[in-house]
Amino acid sequence: MAESFLLVRLGSMGDIIHALPAAAALRDTFPDARIDWAVEPRWTRLLKGNPDINAVVTANRKSFRGAMGTLKAVRGPKYTCAIDFQALYKSALLAFASGASRRIGFTSNYAREGLASIFYTEHLNPRGPHKVDHNLTLAMAAGAEQPQPARFPLAIDLEDDEAVSRELAGRGIREFFVVNPGGGWLSKCWPAERYGELSRKLAVRFGWRGIVTAGPGEENLASDVVRMAGDPPVVALLLPLGALMALMQRARFVVSADTGPLHLASALGAPVIGLYGPTDPARNGPYSCGDIAVRNPHASVTTYRREASYSTSMLSITVDQVLDAIERRLERRA
Repeated sequence: MAESFLLVRLGSMGDIIHALPAAAALRDTFPDARIDWAVEPRWTRLLKGNPDINAVVTANRKSFRGAMGTLKAVRGPKYTCAIDFQALYKSALLAFASGASRRIGFTSNYAREGLASIFYTEHLNPRGPHKVDHNLTLAMAAGAEQPQPARFPLAIDLEDDEAVSRELAGRGIREFFVVNPGGGWLSKCWPAERYGELSRKLAVRFGWRGIVTAGPGEENLASDVVRMAGDPPVVALLLPLGALMALMQRARFVVSADTGPLHLASALGAPVIGLYGPTDPARNGPYSCGDIAVRNPHASVTTYRREASYSTSMLSITVDQVLDAIERRLERRA
């Protein structure tokens, strides 16, 4: 029987991006295999046009009908192997429901929901420092050879690129940098007033316009950065995912805490400066060796706790530190 794989990584943005090289490794090793990916509806855009994937299975759990449709979709192809990169009950159950005889996942002491591992037939401890390496551990257990270098095949749609061109032209923006102040949980974010000060100083130093990006629910945060940046003015753009990809790819550089848009920008080849406190950049940093992670080890404790206030470690990062990191990153590009 020919090899066929179901990859399960339902969300979120950065985590899906970190699993792309694993899919690429499988495709390079098994060029004729069927490789499908189960993902939540809001993230399907990340997989659109991916040459390593045969089909995207939209995992819809919001209705009984949607859930039944998802189960039918994963059972129909009769996969020989399911790989769960997420290690949650919902992802492990989907891998189990596929009926694949091999179900590969992480050991219980690594998984965020440890008991999810009971649904796997093979359990692995991750190798390597980064999340990309951890995901490759699972792919290699399924027979893949490690890719050199890791590949992130994100496709920019022409209509998204044209929409961004019109948006920028309408605002008179040619060259720009991006700051992304969000981050899911506040303890890994940097304060809006510092992004504002940074944006003001960058605009003066380089003569480039500043653009603030934000996701759903972060509109007020973006407005705060715009207000605190003052003159010269920066622009807040709240874009759908496809347009955000087109914007990030064009940026002179991107400054962000550990969150999806940072990893998106790095995967698209934009120069990235990541700001880190409670999360470890060795594990969750921008994957490109040229990118820079700013962290103060003396003030930082790796916790991954989702806390609702700014952490001491993030508050220890100064605007001058970030400016210096940006200068160093731009020198590397030159």
